[in-house]
Amino acid sequence: QVQLVESGGGLVQAGGSLRLSCAASGRTFRSFATGWFRQAPGKEREFVAGITYSGGSTYYADSVKGRFTISRDNAKNMLYLQMNSLKPEDTAVYYCAADRKAWIDYVRTAVDSFGSWGQGTQVTVSS
Repeated sequence: QVQLVESGGGLVQAGGSLRLSCAASGRTFRSFATGWFRQAPGKEREFVAGITYSGGSTYYADSVKGRFTISRDNAKNMLYLQMNSLKPEDTAVYYCAADRKAWIDYVRTAVDSFGSWGQGTQVTVSS
């Protein structure tokens, strides 16, 4: 199993930017597709962005497409989410996660497809 720790959340004004980071432990990180999810108060956890184990393919929720960019550095065991043009509706706790299955060269979006989760980092966007 992969251990994940997020950082980089905070308070930002609408239109601003933040970069989230996710540090992974374990040599197997590079074997798994990974993703970012978010959960706002009173709402279910939702998929935000995902990237294949090789980094060759990415996939985004429609709500963030064109504003967020996911990337990974397998040499450093790191996952990133660059968030630009932030909106108040982006306010949530953001989680990084690793897929349950290794060596899948496509992005899955269902919460229960991911077996390793970080503790989450709060992102608050003020209007």
